[in-house]
Amino acid sequence: MSEAETAKGGRRRRGGGRAGNTRGKAGLATEQPAWTLPKNIDRPTEPLTPEGVERLHDATMRIIETIGIEFLNHEALEILRASGGCIINGENVRMERDFVMEMVGKAPSSFTMTPRNLDRKITIGGDNILFGNVSSPPNYWDLELGKKVSGTREQCANLLKLSQHFNCIHFVGGYPVEPVDVHASVRHLDVLYDKLTLTDKVAHAYSLGEERVEDVMEMVRIAGGLTHEEFNASPRMYTNINSTSPLKHDIPMLDGWMRLARRGQGLVVTPFTLAGAMAPVTMAGAVAQSLAEGLTAIVLAQIINPGAPCAIGTFTSNVDMKSGAPAFGTPEYMRATQMTGQMARFYDLPMRSSGVCAANVPDGQAMWETEHSLWAAIQSGTNMVYHAAGWLEGGLIASPEKFIMDCEVINQLIRYLDPSICDVSEDALAVDAIAEVGPEGHFFGIQHTQDRYETAFYQPSLSDWKNYEAWEAGGAIWTPERAHAQFKQIIHEFEAPEMDVAIRDELADFVARRKSEGGAPTDF
Repeated sequence: MSEAETAKGGRRRRGGGRAGNTRGKAGLATEQPAWTLPKNIDRPTEPLTPEGVERLHDATMRIIETIGIEFLNHEALEILRASGGCIINGENVRMERDFVMEMVGKAPSSFTMTPRNLDRKITIGGDNILFGNVSSPPNYWDLELGKKVSGTREQCANLLKLSQHFNCIHFVGGYPVEPVDVHASVRHLDVLYDKLTLTDKVAHAYSLGEERVEDVMEMVRIAGGLTHEEFNASPRMYTNINSTSPLKHDIPMLDGWMRLARRGQGLVVTPFTLAGAMAPVTMAGAVAQSLAEGLTAIVLAQIINPGAPCAIGTFTSNVDMKSGAPAFGTPEYMRATQMTGQMARFYDLPMRSSGVCAANVPDGQAMWETEHSLWAAIQSGTNMVYHAAGWLEGGLIASPEKFIMDCEVINQLIRYLDPSICDVSEDALAVDAIAEVGPEGHFFGIQHTQDRYETAFYQPSLSDWKNYEAWEAGGAIWTPERAHAQFKQIIHEFEAPEMDVAIRDELADFVARRKSEGGAPTDF
């Protein structure tokens, strides 16, 4: 229990407590690698030639210049009109490419977000690749239920506990499942209270109207023990908005976008462009449309607050042309992600992508589609991977078993990116060890092995490496069943990260007051 620093007003501010136990402690649920901020040491996959980059950029600019993007928020329209760089006809906004590039150039190439636990700050950009939990499914599935059900606050809290427990989850996005048992007018208050007390990692706000965004910013400020000036001085949280493809930005998302821009908080724009439905059937056309929609939102943020921290996101995939259903983790999805990463570097912006699948249960399809999308994140140079753990049915289901299975994959990918594997020092080349063993010995017992055996290779927390007979003798437990057992143990053993009692009380009082005021207005 460490006290990080003394806050203004005499309140004690504590470090964040447990963020998940590390390997070496007993227990099925506790064996995992320590918290680390992985770097992507690989060269990005760049499917476009230099000429291809210029052609895709030109197509993006032609969409912005000649077709335009609909901005349905009238305040945003007035800000764009006053900038002098836009041609506005009703709600349609066109921008000259030089103006777009000037404004986008004001956005930083990286930015750091600091949550209430100062040891959990993260930097978005550069060669950093960070992973977040599943966000926003309305439904929940676990092995014990064996069926899809509407999400509850308890299920949401349990998924938040997983998000805190696993060190490979670096930021906590959205609601890991929508708790539909809590009325929509106060849902954000309850979930953010749970998020800020059960986790100490960077948190997210939905841009769904004035009240929700302002409430979340205030709750994050309170949880961090910050003054308003301290909160505004650097990013402490973030939002993600989606354009309404094709070619529209809606009212509430732009409202939240502008509010966070004014206060210097993290901004991620991710057009949801499904090729063949909401975007052209060709992947280059879908990516161009996606970039046009995203860049215009970044222009708005830079007009409001030059230097506002922004990231460009991609959610360009395709539909099943037989049924119209979204498909994820497809070859086309992977290439679209790589293409967008190449363009993000062209615009010198951090990038967000996702870990996604169309599978309905945590089976083989779920894992190969998710791993395809996670590999695309690595290959593209993605900095921020949304939905990296727990996503099913195209984002309609959250599953704790899938969450834990995904974390095993993420941990293996983080280990893959560890530069120590490729160490070519004299000690690592081990010529002396090879000479010591010679052609007839083995390496198990020599000192070179003994000095390194505990950390030489990745040790799985979920995978079972026993042969068939040993696996069968151990109960023939399939991977989702092992994941379910881990889930139960993690929840049973979970300890919330420490929070100063006065801060917790202030948070609770804020929630109670806002509930008494009615929370956020709804249509029902």
